Amino acid sequence: MTPKHRKPAEVFPPGEYLREELEARGWTQSQFAKIIGRPLQTVNGIINGKVAVTAQTAKEIAAAFETSADLWMNLQGSYELFIAPDADPAIHKRAEQVA
Repeated sequence: MTPKHRKPAEVFPPGEYLREELEARGWTQSQFAKIIGRPLQTVNGIINGKVAVTAQTAKEIAAAFETSADLWMNLQGSYELFIAPDADPAIHKRAEQVA
């Protein structure tokens, strides 16, 4: 178990990584949307952190970039865990009472 005060060194929405990959390849959001067969609004939403990467989208991004879908799902999951509020400490106390 990790102590409460520890946080990952760097956590960012997957859209930031997606933006960097597109820039490195010289692709526009519009071009990428066509490549993966998704609406431009979806790609833009991911890049702007307003739309989460789903399992299906992770597979499509992975196919386009020749990466793994796990990479994109892990980026999304790590980001969601980072921004989620801590669990109520009372949960642990209730669990101890039941155990």
